[in-house]
Amino acid sequence: MACASLLAAPSHPHSLSGTIQCVLRLPFAFFALAIAAARAQGNYEIQVYGSDLVPPHDTMVELHSNFTVQGSKTIIDGMLPTEHQEHETLEITHGFSEWFETGFYQFSNHQPNQGWMWVGTHIRPRVAIPERYHLPVGISLSTEIGYQRPIFSADTWTWEIRPIVDKKFGRWYSAFNPSLDRAFHGPDTRRGLEFSPNFKISYDVTPKIAGGLEYYGALGPVTGFDPLREQEQQILPAIDLNLNPKWEFNFGVGVGVTRGTDHLLVKMILGYRFGRS
Repeated sequence: MACASLLAAPSHPHSLSGTIQCVLRLPFAFFALAIAAARAQGNYEIQVYGSDLVPPHDTMVELHSNFTVQGSKTIIDGMLPTEHQEHETLEITHGFSEWFETGFYQFSNHQPNQGWMWVGTHIRPRVAIPERYHLPVGISLSTEIGYQRPIFSADTWTWEIRPIVDKKFGRWYSAFNPSLDRAFHGPDTRRGLEFSPNFKISYDVTPKIAGGLEYYGALGPVTGFDPLREQEQQILPAIDLNLNPKWEFNFGVGVGVTRGTDHLLVKMILGYRFGRS
């Protein structure tokens, strides 16, 4: 049976190997159909992904709010300075089946002395192996394509593919996103695929409060990483509140540890899930 039939009717008895092949094949199909593509969205959506999807027929609405306390102070390569920028991203994700969801982003920016500006938009199809297969770890695969205006990103059309592996063990939780980025219009086109790993580890202090560390990196082309001073590497102590199954809340303070990274930012994610579950 075709992958589309599998996603539409996940209860159909398929072998695990066949369904995994479909899961791995779908993001590349989206990539092949795209005219242009999108890499990671910088400081507009700062999040380490878990493997779980939005439940079928539900819709998750999230607001990503990020403020750069200390960043670049001058125009670089035609891009506005990042210091004191406020980024607001609206993310709407709909679950189509236990295997498949799609997210849509609208990015906006508040620049000192210039007010609010539209930045761009991305779309993010994602597939996952359902929990009913009882794999030892959660597995998901996301691909994201889209556009950002050149005053905010020198690479206007970019693409990201993000494998996701996570595991809950007791009170501990860890997630690893070894992302690959590709610019299709802009100065970084010649750099090819670039490696941008993200990692999270957290501990449930109480059933409703978890604290931990998040790491975000942009290390450079897979054929040869950038010098350390030019890489982007950021560490965020963060807290997650699990007050209600329908609500999501995450707050963190990010510290850049290399010269190529904004030195200090604050981020918050607030989300609510609408639907049957």
